[in-house]
Amino acid sequence: MREIDFNDAQQALAFLTPQLLRIETTVYQTRYPSFEYGDIIFENDEGDMWDAGIVFYSGDIAGKAEFFSARAFDMPYADISTTQFMQATHMAGIGYEWSRGELERSARMGRNLTAEKALAASRIAQRFLYGIAIQGSTEKNWKGIINFTTVPASNAPQTFTAGTPDQVLAIVNGAIAAPSIATNGAYNTNMVLMPITAIRDLASRVLTNTTTTMLSFIQQNNSLTQTTGQALNVRGMIELETAGTGVTRRMVTGEQSRDVAQFYLPGPHEFVDPFRKSSLSWEVAGILNTGGTDVRVPKAMKYTDAI
Repeated sequence: MREIDFNDAQQALAFLTPQLLRIETTVYQTRYPSFEYGDIIFENDEGDMWDAGIVFYSGDIAGKAEFFSARAFDMPYADISTTQFMQATHMAGIGYEWSRGELERSARMGRNLTAEKALAASRIAQRFLYGIAIQGSTEKNWKGIINFTTVPASNAPQTFTAGTPDQVLAIVNGAIAAPSIATNGAYNTNMVLMPITAIRDLASRVLTNTTTTMLSFIQQNNSLTQTTGQALNVRGMIELETAGTGVTRRMVTGEQSRDVAQFYLPGPHEFVDPFRKSSLSWEVAGILNTGGTDVRVPKAMKYTDAI
């Protein structure tokens, strides 16, 4: 054992700590909320890491059937129209690095340092993508699924807290019905996103003369469930607490489908081969390619603010 200079505080502490304490090899990581968005918006992962953008087409039909004589020469014709759109994609990255010293020390503790750092980078990438899908990116001037500028928005007559159960149900049912009304039944609400506090309000209030909470009633008594038997996807989101006009609570209703909205991710986060930066350090780059969120049918969604 090399000689310890106990007059040196750093050397003394390094010596005393393993003598007096048992060191746990498990490192307790800070717990973060889930950054899953797959049940909120369709993820389009077609393409690859090096795509510069996505081109897609929107089509419509035109024409009118008319009565005419069997001897007529003026046959009515149908026609189609196609419009081209382009969504640019951009690369981003989050990787990790390590030194020889870190590897040596982690090996003595029984820790897989490279795996821990890779997991950290993956989680940060997922959080980054979640933020873009839900709220957009100020840097790229993108909007997300909860603040897309072309989606119809209006204020509720009163907040959930101030309204009676009947008033609150009227607000929610009106928001659920809005996409179907706006699109003449072409699109129907199957998703309701609410602030966490609004979900708590509905879950804690019981309908008069019943034991049913307002949240349970909404999930079981809505146009989607009654007509198709499908369950209504009701989800609480912290991001909606201040997403409404005037920094108010916002509720999002609409059809969750590929036709309505997509999140472009042609290049999911991946690591490239390790690169030796110096004689004692290495780097692993992590790259991804995304085009953000696009709401193709804004009227198939509805924002209700000040709930």
